[in-house]
Amino acid sequence: MTIKTKPHDGDVEAFLAAVPNERRRNDGRALVELMREVTGVEPQLWGPTMIGFGAEPYTNSLGTNDWFIVGCSPRAAALTVYGIWDAYHPDPRFAGLGPHTTGKSCVYVKRLDALDSGLLRTLLGEAWERGQADAQRRIS
Repeated sequence: MTIKTKPHDGDVEAFLAAVPNERRRNDGRALVELMREVTGVEPQLWGPTMIGFGAEPYTNSLGTNDWFIVGCSPRAAALTVYGIWDAYHPDPRFAGLGPHTTGKSCVYVKRLDALDSGLLRTLLGEAWERGQADAQRRIS
């Protein structure tokens, strides 16, 4: 069995333009721009619905594959943010982020403008740096 969610050369802007919900589409564009600023790299589509930044090896039951360091997806129910939350090591600063819910490794947001943008930028930056350091350690 192989992993289905892989990076590809799809057009990120075309993907975002096709999001039917205007709020989700605009929030997706704003979050992608923030991630672009924080990471200094261009976004890439991963599978049919995720936008990722960077890559690092990730091992699970399907073996070791690349996965993006931070990313997002403007889904119908919520804007999903990947890479900043770890349910196994919860960060108490999330209490000040604003309205959101979490999964094992995702943060779900209904309105990007309701979040503390400074804290979100900090969390993204820290996740990016941690991911870059992890990827570098695995290479060394």
